[in-house]
Amino acid sequence: MGIINKCLFPVAGYGTRFLPVTKAIPKEMLPILTKPLIQYAVEEAISAGICSMTMVTNKHKKAIENHFKPHADIEKSIKNTTKEVLLDEVNAISEQCDFSYVEQQEMLGLGHAIYTSKPLIGVDAFAVILPDDLCTSDSDSVLLQMIKLYKQNSDCCIVAIKEVPESEVDKYGVIEGELLKDSNNAYRVHNMVEKPAPIEAPSNLAIIGRYILTHEIFEVLKSTQPDKNGEIQITDALMTLAKVGKVIAYQFQGRRFDCGSVKGFIEANSVFAKEQLQSL
Repeated sequence: MGIINKCLFPVAGYGTRFLPVTKAIPKEMLPILTKPLIQYAVEEAISAGICSMTMVTNKHKKAIENHFKPHADIEKSIKNTTKEVLLDEVNAISEQCDFSYVEQQEMLGLGHAIYTSKPLIGVDAFAVILPDDLCTSDSDSVLLQMIKLYKQNSDCCIVAIKEVPESEVDKYGVIEGELLKDSNNAYRVHNMVEKPAPIEAPSNLAIIGRYILTHEIFEVLKSTQPDKNGEIQITDALMTLAKVGKVIAYQFQGRRFDCGSVKGFIEANSVFAKEQLQSL
């Protein structure tokens, strides 16, 4: 109990906010400096002790799969040069991790993408990382922080949350809850609202793209009704479990960049570039 061995990455979306570049390049392959978002996400999973990676993808995103495979021609061309070390990180990932892929046939929401992964996940609890949300921390990674909390609450799903400006709550799932005993950053969730109008939001605590989900979520998703746009929302499924006290929201330590938006993507590159220049 309390052990998380698999991480799911829902990467099937088209990334239309970044057109025209995402017409041919998966948004998860967009770089923060020289490393793509998906690699940062996989490295976070590894930092939490996970080496089994599952991708829910689509037929146009073979670049993601290729990124985590050896490339003999490139490796041959840079062998015994100063550039050889540039592939060390991703090659190490390829060697220590197992990757599995399943295609999402229709874009029917995050809940549907997670349900699509069921045959590959098995019967244990699992982590979910949305690569659009790039998270950094000076100590434990966000996912590792969440796993430590899960070990104490292994019958519950855990969602990551951050305070956002009230004017932006309509972009997120928003929670309402009460602090757990002896905690100042973990809440027992009572209510979750998907993209509420600011006047209707129960708080400004927004769900960020990190989850730990028990296997029970699949049964709930199976019976979750689509929203007005025909999408199955993970927030709606989690609300079913919250009603019986099985969802905890964790306000993590660290910084989050919304790289699903052009503004957040530029901000992340700017911050990372500044930090790299200072280290030279």
